[in-house]
Amino acid sequence: MAVLKPAILLRLRKPPSLPSKRYVSNTSKPDDSTSIPVPNTVPTIPIWQRLGPLSRGFQAYGRSQRKWPYRTQFISSLVIYFLGDLSAQKMNGDEYDGKRTLRAFVISAGSSIPSYKWFMFLNTHFNYPSRLLSLLTKVTVNQICFTPLFNTYFFGMQSLLSGDALPEVWERIKRTVPTSMLNSCKLWPAVTAFSFTFIDAQYRSVFAGVIAIGWQTYLSFLNRRAEVESGLERGMEEKEGRRIEV
Repeated sequence: MAVLKPAILLRLRKPPSLPSKRYVSNTSKPDDSTSIPVPNTVPTIPIWQRLGPLSRGFQAYGRSQRKWPYRTQFISSLVIYFLGDLSAQKMNGDEYDGKRTLRAFVISAGSSIPSYKWFMFLNTHFNYPSRLLSLLTKVTVNQICFTPLFNTYFFGMQSLLSGDALPEVWERIKRTVPTSMLNSCKLWPAVTAFSFTFIDAQYRSVFAGVIAIGWQTYLSFLNRRAEVESGLERGMEEKEGRRIEV
């Protein structure tokens, strides 16, 4: 029997070599859809959602505005006019006059829904590729079209509901509207621009309402001043008429 040499035994025991394969990496490019967002793409939370307990109030208002827009706008307008008239009466130092508040409610009831529909119209129109052009157009159209009509309505109704005749109503409008128009240019363009830039549509009315409390205070104050001046002028005219008769 032939004896195998050690070298031959090692050769026989060595397992057959596998064909070499080129190394292929199992790592693949991460999917963009699952990549971690960089700081510039992380959506920011609106400021009214970061106010703690107040945020719940804003969210409840937003839900109500989406579900019952006219009802919510009507009630909000009544509250705004009431607070504005109450503040104006305290500024004047007069005793509380319930008739003035009632007039404010009537004026609010007549203007709340048209005002809401106007701002919804602005929201869906004048939207150009340029955001700046859209914003400037909305602000300009609002100041040219809405502001003079609303101020004329406000002061005219205040005078009419007070029992004034049509010539006195026209005199009240001439006395108050130009001044209010000039002062509105100092406030409402900035408010309108901020609202359409940073505030969601369902929250714009409540945002404008907070600003409008101060504005209604000013309008009521201006109306009361014109009312007092008209009363003084009528008193002087009556005295002058009695002197002439004597």
